[in-house]
Amino acid sequence: MTKDQKVVAIQEIKDLLQDAKVVYVADLEGLNAAKASDFRRQAFKQNIKVKVVKNTLLQKAMEQMEGVDYSEMFEAFKGNSALMISETANAPAKLIQGFRKKEEKPALKAAYLQETFYVGDENLTALANIKSREEMIGEIIGLLQSPIQRVVSALQNKSESAEANAEEAAPAQEEAPATEAPEAAAEGETPAAE
Repeated sequence: MTKDQKVVAIQEIKDLLQDAKVVYVADLEGLNAAKASDFRRQAFKQNIKVKVVKNTLLQKAMEQMEGVDYSEMFEAFKGNSALMISETANAPAKLIQGFRKKEEKPALKAAYLQETFYVGDENLTALANIKSREEMIGEIIGLLQSPIQRVVSALQNKSESAEANAEEAAPAQEEAPATEAPEAAAEGETPAAE
């Protein structure tokens, strides 16, 4: 790789990292072409950008980035590395975890998300269990809706029971005037007879 090619490659990596909030570095070594292609296809479906990179170029690109000091990740940059960029915090971890149900690789080297670094494959389960922004919003909405749904349900039950009581009372009222009418008539006749 010429010096100019390296400069271009570093710039491509920097462009990927520029606004990235979720950065994973994985080891894809050992995946044959078909499996690596399947991994990339699944990543694409989940809006995860995957780029196989040279460790030295990745490190140089990260060193040139402003705002985030990626140096904690550098110790993990050995062997084959794939840079994974996502909008969803746990998506790359879930993808790796799902893929590993059938394969030994990919393995997590390091990750940066929510202003925290995770180095080593042992962090994969913890990363997969992190709630994404969408999941957290969904849970909050669910929690907020729960009391409202209970109130609405209680009001519906109350109005249904009121309607049922009204229906039960209606036949009794219809029968009552019929039984009271003869008594009233009898009472009305009695004073007249006297």
